Amino acid sequence: MKHSQVPVNGGSIHLAETGLDHQACVLFLHGWPQDWSAWRRVMELAGRHVHALAVDLPGIGGSVMRNPPVTTRDIADMLNSIAATLALKNLAIVGHDIGGQVAYAYLGRHAASLRAAAIMDVVIPGVPPWEDVLRNPAIWHFSFHAIPELPELLVDGKQRAYFNFFYDALARHPDRILPQARTAYAAAYASPQALATGFDWYRAFAKDAANNKAAVNSNGSITTPLLYIRGRHEAGDINKYVAGFRSAGIQAVRSAIIDDCGHFAPEEQPDEVCHTLLSFLEEVGMIQWQR
Repeated sequence: MKHSQVPVNGGSIHLAETGLDHQACVLFLHGWPQDWSAWRRVMELAGRHVHALAVDLPGIGGSVMRNPPVTTRDIADMLNSIAATLALKNLAIVGHDIGGQVAYAYLGRHAASLRAAAIMDVVIPGVPPWEDVLRNPAIWHFSFHAIPELPELLVDGKQRAYFNFFYDALARHPDRILPQARTAYAAAYASPQALATGFDWYRAFAKDAANNKAAVNSNGSITTPLLYIRGRHEAGDINKYVAGFRSAGIQAVRSAIIDDCGHFAPEEQPDEVCHTLLSFLEEVGMIQWQR
C-alpha cells in the first residue's frame, strides 16, 4: 500500500493506493466513524484488478486542513479536483455510509468524469426514503450528532468507547471490526477538529438535502451506472432506496445484497463486497477479470 499527501487549499489529503499498474481506477470513500483503512482488505483484493485508491475524508485522520469542507457537495468538489490533479481516468467511485452520501453528490455534480458509482449502506439526504429514516427512532444519533457542541463535549476522550457502541450494534459480526482497527478509528477522530468535523457532517444534512433536491431539477437525468448495496442484516427495504434514486433522475440503477453482514460490509464481508464491485465494473465495461 502506497501512502502520500495530496496538497489542497488549507492543508493536505491523505491518500492510500494499490494496484497502480491497472488502468481502471476506483476511489473508495469511508464513512463515520472510520477512516480510509475501513477499505484496506477490499483494496488489497481489488488491487489485483484495478488501481484502488482511498482517502481520509477532509479533516479526518491524515487529511488535516484548517477549514475542511463538511457538506457532501463541497467534499465531492474537492475530491473531483484531486482526481483531476492525479489524472485519474476510467474512474469509478465507491462510498460507504457518509462516504456514500459524498459519492452521490459526486455523481450528481461530476457524472461526466465517472464511469460508474457504488453507494453502500446509507440513505441520501433529500432522496427517498430520507424522510422515513429521519422519523425512525432507531436512528437517534442523526439528531444527537447535529446538536452544536454537545456531542464533542460528551464524546471527547471517549471516542473508542462511543464508536464501539455503533460497531457492536450495527454489525452482524462485530468481531470482524478488529481491535487494532477500532483503535485506529478512534485515533483518526482524536483531535478536537477531527471529532467536530465528523459531527459537522450530520449538522450539514439539512443543507445536503436542499442541495440534492435542487440538483434533481438542474441535472435532469443521469445515465452513469449506479450500484446500491446493503448488508442482508442492515435494516430497511433496499427497493425503496432504488426507487428513490430513480425518482432523483438516475436511470441506470441496480442493487445488490451482501449476505451475512450488517452495516459494516467492507470489513464484515470484504471478499463478497469485492466480488460484487468487480462484477459490477465488468458489467459496465470498465474491466475484465478472472473470477
